[in-house]
Amino acid sequence: MHRFAGSLLFTAVALALAALYGWFDTGSLVATAGVIWVVLVLAVLEVSLSFDNAVVNAAALGQMDAVWQRRFLTWGMAIAVFGMRVVFPLAIVALAAGVGPIDATVLALTEPARYEMLVSGAHGAIAGFGGAFLLLVGLDYFLDPDKTVHWIGWVERRLAALALVRTGGIALVLVLLLAIARQLPGPAALVFVEAGLAGIIAHIAVEAIGTVLEAREAARRVAGTLVRSGLGGFLYLNVLDASFSFDGVIGAFALSNNMVIIALGLSIGAMFVRSITLALVREGTLAQYRYLEHGAFWAIVALGVIMLVSARHAVPETVTGLIGAVLIGLSLWASRQRS
Repeated sequence: MHRFAGSLLFTAVALALAALYGWFDTGSLVATAGVIWVVLVLAVLEVSLSFDNAVVNAAALGQMDAVWQRRFLTWGMAIAVFGMRVVFPLAIVALAAGVGPIDATVLALTEPARYEMLVSGAHGAIAGFGGAFLLLVGLDYFLDPDKTVHWIGWVERRLAALALVRTGGIALVLVLLLAIARQLPGPAALVFVEAGLAGIIAHIAVEAIGTVLEAREAARRVAGTLVRSGLGGFLYLNVLDASFSFDGVIGAFALSNNMVIIALGLSIGAMFVRSITLALVREGTLAQYRYLEHGAFWAIVALGVIMLVSARHAVPETVTGLIGAVLIGLSLWASRQRS
């Protein structure tokens, strides 16, 4: 439990802030209790949607040195909590309404209904970018010709064979993007495809940066230098974190359109996801459960597909979270059966 001490302390502070905000905003004990309840539900929603993110983060962190692990768990935490849960929605509003950041903040605090409308109106672009990026992340794990451990063998062996086509994953994502775009009206289809292409480019760029940095590290090792930068992994994990945050931020509006309440609830969830990530790394859980990583990456593939499909068809957040939880639960069960 000591690994969750920081998250529990953060939760206590966030709930105290929620109580103060609810009291000063409403002046009612019942309404204040309602605010605290929504914050707690949002925290649970964030954890349920991002548990697979914790597993993937743990797999990547296990390959980084202790210095960059700490940097991700500190600087990355600030980016995840403040950047994605506060700045990101405000940036969407600023762009959509054509106003500055201060005006966007005022709009979020004084006109929550319009704030929600503007953020929700950008869902098509968010779905295209986040869905394409996450789907490529998930497919990359399975499109590996050297991969020998398979959970769902009849599917994963075929995906591994597809890896012989160097752009096989990108081709699959482009086909899905075009298939969904054909069901959207003209302007929305263009925004969706452009955002999806941006997600593909972002994935390629992050992979390219990681490859360059790894090559430099290899050269330093040959020269006798033992310092490992870990910058490529740090960038990759933060972009991945951002993509995972999209559905949580959008889904939060099903419970509240108040920026303060959403930020507090999702931030609590993000803190617990970080604690779960740290526990997975320190306890070596991925090594003990051989299929757990498979389940997490299948959950990422499912989330990527759901985000893309949500540009045309609304998908409840409970369904999204349930699919991820079921896949990870089944992979845990299969791992225990195999051990």
